[in-house]
Amino acid sequence: MRTIPKSLLLLLALPFLAACEYEGAAFIVNGNKDENISLVREQRWFWSDEVEQAVVVSRMPTCMRRHDIKSGVAGSVKMEVFEAGSSLWALKQGKNWYLASTEKCEFQRWTEPPDEPPGRLVGTFSRKNDKLEFIPADKPPKPIRPADE
Repeated sequence: MRTIPKSLLLLLALPFLAACEYEGAAFIVNGNKDENISLVREQRWFWSDEVEQAVVVSRMPTCMRRHDIKSGVAGSVKMEVFEAGSSLWALKQGKNWYLASTEKCEFQRWTEPPDEPPGRLVGTFSRKNDKLEFIPADKPPKPIRPADE
């Protein structure tokens, strides 16, 4: 009986593994890399469009916690992040709203969100260049000052 070399089996498996999504992106709060909210996406099976998702709320060295959220669809993601208070962030993905506090790494589903977002949009988790990224919201332009000021 002839056996297939392990290297050939790995080579044959590559197209199936390449179809899987496993990535994450972080919203860095106020430029402080120790305080952030990350979106992590994991597609367990190449034949399924379901992508398991989690939000990681972190304020190092005090805390870092992972919270599972509703599954998403492979290749498609959009989660908006709004400023909702001091160290409090509202996350909206489709019809689902979540609240995340970076002060103590707390997280919860927001079952009765308001009709309007609770604060200014700070950015969006989205796919850009076939990669999950946090894209900051457009900043208001800085006023142009005369040269004599």
